[in-house]
Amino acid sequence: QVRLAETGGGLAQAGGSVRLSCAASGTTYTMAWFRQAPGKEREFVAAIRWTGGTIVYGDSVKGRFIVSRDGINVAHLQMGTLKSEDTAIYTCGASESYFGDRAGQFDYWGQGIQVTVSS
Repeated sequence: QVRLAETGGGLAQAGGSVRLSCAASGTTYTMAWFRQAPGKEREFVAAIRWTGGTIVYGDSVKGRFIVSRDGINVAHLQMGTLKSEDTAIYTCGASESYFGDRAGQFDYWGQGIQVTVSS
């Protein structure tokens, strides 16, 4: 079983940046980020294959967020040009075989980390 742990996040001002990291206890084929705001559905943010060569972003974060891999079991999410709408709990997911934006296809999940963007 792969364990995931998110770090980073916290408070940021609109227009600023926050960097999240996700560390896995084992190797993963795909690592991804999802987010969920209170009263909202879980939303896909980004996914990246272990090679780093294949990446997909959700429409709401394209051009502002960058996902990357650092080593065999670490993923980062660099969030820039933050908006108040980015306020949410961000959760890291991982899959040993799947690449895409379907949350139900991911095998492992972290506990989530709060990101709050203020004006």
